[in-house]
Amino acid sequence: METISVMLIDDHRVVRQGLRDFLELQEDLEIVGEAGNGEEGVQMARELLPDVVLMDLVMPGIDGVETTRRLKGVSPSSRVIVLTSFADDDKVFPAIKAGAISYLLKDISPEELAHAIRAAQRNEAVLHPEVAAKLMQEFSAPRPNEAPVDQLTPREMDVLRLIAKGKSNKEIADTLIVSEKTIKTHVSNILSKLHLADRTQVAIYALRQRLVPME
Repeated sequence: METISVMLIDDHRVVRQGLRDFLELQEDLEIVGEAGNGEEGVQMARELLPDVVLMDLVMPGIDGVETTRRLKGVSPSSRVIVLTSFADDDKVFPAIKAGAISYLLKDISPEELAHAIRAAQRNEAVLHPEVAAKLMQEFSAPRPNEAPVDQLTPREMDVLRLIAKGKSNKEIADTLIVSEKTIKTHVSNILSKLHLADRTQVAIYALRQRLVPME
C-alpha cells in the first residue's frame, strides 16, 4: 500500500490536533509535519517535500494564498488542499490560481477529507459544492484565446468530458473499457494540446467550451 505523506499548516493547534488524530488512523496516510504559520510551513515543505498539504487560509503573517504560492515554488510536486471556513470569492479564486488543487470547507466529514487527500495524490481535484458553483459561474464564459478543442481526437474528447464530470482515471478506464495506462496517456495528450496544467483546468475548459452541462 502506498503511503501518502501529509503536512498540516494551520495556526490553530486544536485544529491541527483534530486532523492528526483522525488522519493517523488511516493506514495509507502519514503526518510528516505541522506548522502554525505560513513562513514556517514553506520552510518545512522545502525540507519534507510532502505529497499533500492541508492549508488554512487565514493565518498570522503571510496568508494561505501566498503560502500556497511560495510552497509550490519550493515543492512543486506537493498538492495543496485548502481547508478553511471561508468560501468568499476573494479567497476561493486566488487560492485556486495560486496552485491549490482542492478547496474544502472545515465542515467536511473526516471520511470526505481522507478521500480528498487520496484524490489529490492522484492529481484529482475535489471541491466543496459551494466552491464548485462559484467556479462554474466565474469561469463558464468562453475565452477566444483558448486552444481550439478540434485538436483533440474523438476518444480524447470522451476522456475530457469524463474528467469534467469528476471521474478518476480508473473510472474513465472502466467506462471506456480500456486500460488505466491508456487513459493516463490520453490525459497527458489533452493537457499538452490544450496548454492546461491540471485536471481542474481541464474541467473549467470543458465548461467554458460548453462541452458539458453546468449542474
